[in-house]
Amino acid sequence: AGALDPSDADRLRAGLPVTADGAAVLAARERARRDGAAVTAVVCTRDRPDALRRCLASLVTQDYPRATVLVVDNAPTGGATRDVVAEFTGVRYVVEPAPGLSRARNRALSEVDTELVAWIDDDEVADRYWLTEVARAFLELPAAAGLSGLVVPGEIETPAQDWYEAFGGHSKGRGFVPDVFVPGEMAQSPLYPLPPFGVGANMAFRREALVAVGGFDPALGAGTPAEGGEDTMVLTRLLLAGRTLVYHPAALVRHYHRREYPQLVAQMRGYGVALTAFYTALVWHRPRLLPRLVALLPRALRDVRDGDSLRNVGVRDGMPPELMSTNLKGMLVGPWRYVRSTARGRRRAK
Repeated sequence: AGALDPSDADRLRAGLPVTADGAAVLAARERARRDGAAVTAVVCTRDRPDALRRCLASLVTQDYPRATVLVVDNAPTGGATRDVVAEFTGVRYVVEPAPGLSRARNRALSEVDTELVAWIDDDEVADRYWLTEVARAFLELPAAAGLSGLVVPGEIETPAQDWYEAFGGHSKGRGFVPDVFVPGEMAQSPLYPLPPFGVGANMAFRREALVAVGGFDPALGAGTPAEGGEDTMVLTRLLLAGRTLVYHPAALVRHYHRREYPQLVAQMRGYGVALTAFYTALVWHRPRLLPRLVALLPRALRDVRDGDSLRNVGVRDGMPPELMSTNLKGMLVGPWRYVRSTARGRRRAK
C-alpha cells in the first residue's frame, strides 16, 4: 500500500468508510505506530528562526508515538535559534560550532540514540504522518538501510518557485510510485544519473548504517566551498556498500522554495558546484571508481546537450535558459571547490 488518495482523505474527514486500498494504508500505519522503531527527527539550521519555527510546529504534532526532535544550531551568530527551540516542549537543542551542514549532521549522529534518524530541512514542514510513514517503511522492509520520501512545494506563488518545479523540484520527477534499490539488482547505475535515490531534504536511515559508512563528508554540504552533495554522497556510499535504499513517497514533506529570481540563480549555480564536487569526492576517496565514471561520461554529455533530457525539460516548459547555463558554470568549478574545502578542513583540524 502507498498513500491515501484524495478521495480517501475526504471520506476519512467525513467519518465515512474508505476504499480497500485506503483501509490497507490505515492498517499499515497502525502497525507502524504499534511496532515501529524509535526515530529522531533532526533539523540542522543556521540563523533562520522564522523558518525553523514553522518546521518545528509540524514536528511536535507528529502522529508517531516514539519520536523525538533534535535541532542542531550550526555556527550561530546569535541566540535566535535557541530562543525558537525554547518555545517548543521536548525539543532537544545542541550547537555545532564548526560551520558546514555535514558537520552539523555528524554532530546530530553523535547525539542520536534511536534506531532510526530522519532529516528535514528548516525551510520545510512535515506531513502529520511523516514519521509514522518513515517507521512503516523500515518495518515493512527490514533490509532497508536508508529511505527517501516525497518533497512537494509548500507554495508556488512566484515565477522563481514555478521555474524550480519545472527543473524537477526536490524530488526530480520521482513521483508517487514507491521503489526499492537493491545493489546488484538495479537497472540503473548507482553513479548516474543523480539523484535517483533521494535528497537530503527528506531522508531517513538506520543509525548503524550511517555510522558504518563513516557518516557525512565534512568537505561537502551547505556552508562549505562545495555548497552541497553530502546527501548524494552518503546515499551512494550505502549503495556501493551493498545496502538497500527505499523510495517511500507516503513519507511526505513540503518545501518552501526560494521566492526571488536572484536566489534561484544562486541555488542553481550551487547545485552545479555540488554535483561535480560530489564526483570529485567520490574519486578522491575511491579512485577505483574512475573507470566506471569515465564509461558513464558519454551519457552525461548527451544529457547536457539534449533538450528533451530530464535535466533540460524545464527550459522547454518556460524556465529561463540562464538558469541551466548558470548550473553548468557551477559544474566547472565544483572539483576545485571540493579540493579547497578539503584543504580548509585539514587546516581547521590542526
